[in-house]
Amino acid sequence: MPLAYEVLTWAFSFAGQRLATSLPADVSEPLKPPEKIMAKYKLEYIWLDGYTPLASLRSKTQIKEFASFPKLSELPVWGFDGSSTQQAEGKSSDIVLKPVASFPDSTRKNGVLVMCECFQHTGVASPSNSRATIPDDPDTWFGFEQEYFFWKDGAPLGFPVGGFPAPQGPYYTGVGYRNVGNIAREIVEKHIDICLDAGINIEGINAEVAKGQWEFQIFGKGSKNAADQMWVARYILARLGESYGVDIEWRCKPILAPFQQPLDWNGSGMHSNFSTKYMREVGGKEYFEKLMAAFNQYRDEHIAVYGPENHLRLTGLHETQSIDKFSYGVADRGASIRVPHSFVNNGYKGYLEDRRPNSAADPYLVAGRILKTIQTVPTK
Repeated sequence: MPLAYEVLTWAFSFAGQRLATSLPADVSEPLKPPEKIMAKYKLEYIWLDGYTPLASLRSKTQIKEFASFPKLSELPVWGFDGSSTQQAEGKSSDIVLKPVASFPDSTRKNGVLVMCECFQHTGVASPSNSRATIPDDPDTWFGFEQEYFFWKDGAPLGFPVGGFPAPQGPYYTGVGYRNVGNIAREIVEKHIDICLDAGINIEGINAEVAKGQWEFQIFGKGSKNAADQMWVARYILARLGESYGVDIEWRCKPILAPFQQPLDWNGSGMHSNFSTKYMREVGGKEYFEKLMAAFNQYRDEHIAVYGPENHLRLTGLHETQSIDKFSYGVADRGASIRVPHSFVNNGYKGYLEDRRPNSAADPYLVAGRILKTIQTVPTK
């Protein structure tokens, strides 16, 4: 047999053996798909502590693997030491964190902002869990106008040491270093971007009446959804201020004279615009007047959840109604409820603005109280 023929036969035989060993034993079995690559996500769990009269935001990070951006249902229940947040005693300190809303966090690689409710180990909602106490309705829409002060070294940002700047006037929607300084605008612009990246419905910002005072607006459908977005937007702003050595002052009247007397500086509100499906589509003057009568009837219940120290802000001055009165008026910023011209011109249909909630109010409680009052007024 020629040598070339023997070499060729051997080569084919060897190739056949290699092919046979590389195939599965049963070629009819389907090949297994490759395993999905898991990424590590930074889950920032956010909750409200038990401090009164003003709850603080708390947060901590948990790192978990997911094949893609995790759905809310995939986020695990977690916990924390409630004895360190005035939510439990040391002898039984475990508080459970239940995720209720999640948002992408563009400031971190694979970051997730996770808003949580707090529960005791028995499954009962913690006393600080205001979200669990409110009614909800996805057809009730809320627009919160959150005012606040940038705060540094014990005073609003831009106040001279031991003194006061020029009187109010040029600061509202102001432009230029003299009016807004050189830090605030950079912070609010970054705040917009982070909120938009997160899918939070931030609808605008502006410099406010007092020096160092600003505002942002959040819109949401449903009392819980709208308030979730507001709390996370507050968290983002407070965390952002860390990089600038600036705090966010949520108190409604932080600029006071001796003996807690208010000075001639505007306080901060969280004006709350609201509408139900019935208000938007049916409305009518008769229904509107019944609604206002209900808001008057439950005036004390509203004031009770509209934020601490509101008596310092609701004085009848600086675009407010007195805390012990209830009023409404068309385009009246000194009324308890401002009625837009568009509402009247549209046959008493649309939205209304409750100007009484202050900047430190819990948006869960504000939205819940507004909805509770609305539900007392029959629509037929």
